[in-house]
Amino acid sequence: MELNRKKYLFPVLHVLAWLILFSMPYLLSQGQNQISQVVTRTLIHTWVPLFFYAFIFYVNYLLLINKFLFEKKTILFFLINLILIGTFVWANHELKGYLTQSFVITDNPENKPPRKIFWYLDFFASLVPLAFSIALKTTERWLKTEAEQKEAKNVKLQSEIQHLKYQLQPHFFFNALNNIYSLVDYQPETAKKTIHSLGKLMRYLLYDTETEKVPLRKEIDFMTQYIELMKLRYSDKIKISHDFPNDLPNIEVVPLLFITLVENAFKHGVSASKSSDLSFGLKVDGTKLTFTASNPNTPKSTSDKSGSGIGLENLEKRLQLLYPNKHHFDYKVIDGIFTAILTLEI
Repeated sequence: MELNRKKYLFPVLHVLAWLILFSMPYLLSQGQNQISQVVTRTLIHTWVPLFFYAFIFYVNYLLLINKFLFEKKTILFFLINLILIGTFVWANHELKGYLTQSFVITDNPENKPPRKIFWYLDFFASLVPLAFSIALKTTERWLKTEAEQKEAKNVKLQSEIQHLKYQLQPHFFFNALNNIYSLVDYQPETAKKTIHSLGKLMRYLLYDTETEKVPLRKEIDFMTQYIELMKLRYSDKIKISHDFPNDLPNIEVVPLLFITLVENAFKHGVSASKSSDLSFGLKVDGTKLTFTASNPNTPKSTSDKSGSGIGLENLEKRLQLLYPNKHHFDYKVIDGIFTAILTLEI
């Protein structure tokens, strides 16, 4: 619809502009005596030149600028226009002279300025439609190029976002399968329930996250289910807590941003030899949303292949693409506790 409107906008503007130019002499001559003489003089001294100017404008606008000027054939372009303008200046004066002698009562020739002055004036006047055609065509080309570059940038952006998303989904699924595998032998019933919960999580991953943004409530529900699923895997010595608000404003966020920090906490914050405390929190303050993840800093050994290492790097790339200049992401280790804080302007 937008393209169709733009398609017809320029022709309509051209028609309106020429209607104003052709009607202006009549509007300015209203109230004068000898209306027939006024109409005839306007036809000869205004319409005839305007037809020539229109021809110069559209020959350049529709043909010569694209074929010669934009193809770097500048000398040939201006040479053709010089011949074109010279021809029309001569034809304009010959036609005006013939029409004046035939239809207009001539004034005293002694009061007329030299004919060469009109030739010079018409020549320079003919440069105006040429200049306008170049300016308009150049502007249209610049706007078209800018629109194409913007579209190409948008396509690239969507492609990169989709690529990062496709990286995240198998990564998440791999971690979830590891959790289920650890339950199969000694808690088979729990494993069955976990598979059912995983089905819900994957449904959210595959379908609900296809949109650009999702309600914050859905994203919180997704994280809550994942955290509850992870709790099944660990003993009581691993304390897992979360503080997500129940009363949420009607806002939307890009899906699957916070789950990366949740996964990262479980991957690097749980130790088999000692107790661990993992906590997650989310706060909304006006237009600012802050998510916090905290866990003991337990680096993986070089032989541990449970993580692919794409988590935080993936998150940072997505934030740069999806929330440019509207996010702050920082993580640090203080007294053996790793804390990640993500703030979004929503």
